[in-house]
Amino acid sequence: MLKAVIVDDEPKAIQGLSWELSNFSEDLNIEKTFTDAEEAISYINSNDIDCLFLDIEMPTMDGFQLLEKLDKKDFAIVITTAYNEYAIKALKNEAIDYLLKPIDTDDLEETVMRIKNHHNKNNDSEKFEKILSSFNKRFNSRKITISADGKLIFLEQSEILFVESDGNYSSIYTTANKKIVITKKLKEVNELLPDEHFFRIHNSFIINLNKIKEFLKSEGYVILEDNHRIPVSRQRKSDFLEKF
Repeated sequence: MLKAVIVDDEPKAIQGLSWELSNFSEDLNIEKTFTDAEEAISYINSNDIDCLFLDIEMPTMDGFQLLEKLDKKDFAIVITTAYNEYAIKALKNEAIDYLLKPIDTDDLEETVMRIKNHHNKNNDSEKFEKILSSFNKRFNSRKITISADGKLIFLEQSEILFVESDGNYSSIYTTANKKIVITKKLKEVNELLPDEHFFRIHNSFIINLNKIKEFLKSEGYVILEDNHRIPVSRQRKSDFLEKF
């Protein structure tokens, strides 16, 4: 069952769209509806959803401003509005569809199909990523497989300097001075990395043990090869020292 959220400042618009969706789509469940943008942001950032039906013209914050405040956008975004001038901007904000009010039933059916396709593609990508990760671990491969920007990236373990948490996202910093943002929490990334080479040194950081240049005991920091200073949490300090 696909989990949907509707955000619109007009309760009647929410009621109408909810009725249309429940009337013909058995595969989609409306988890929550919001007329308040801030409440919607808080919910979406704290829960996994599959699609968001988002109005643009709202009094305190427009739909595009709401999208900028989301920690993640790994779900299908459908723009709903009475104004057709937002179509190009909707596409630039990674929306999979654009519905003009009053919403036509045939258009909505096509939109639901696009949501399903978007969900299936994401699932296929995650399954493939897990298969490759399992293969790499089984045969002691030195490569790490990650999914980012709609593609799979294969990184040598030696290319990774450290990983930093960013809420529901994680940022991988490499020796080539690149930053790769992925839609995984730090805990999930930690499970992909081999314990003998990587260590979660802080709630917000995983480091490559082979890239440590210095450990400043009094200050509680490690210095990596690229001179990044990474804090060592007190709770993990003894486990960290045991690695050496």
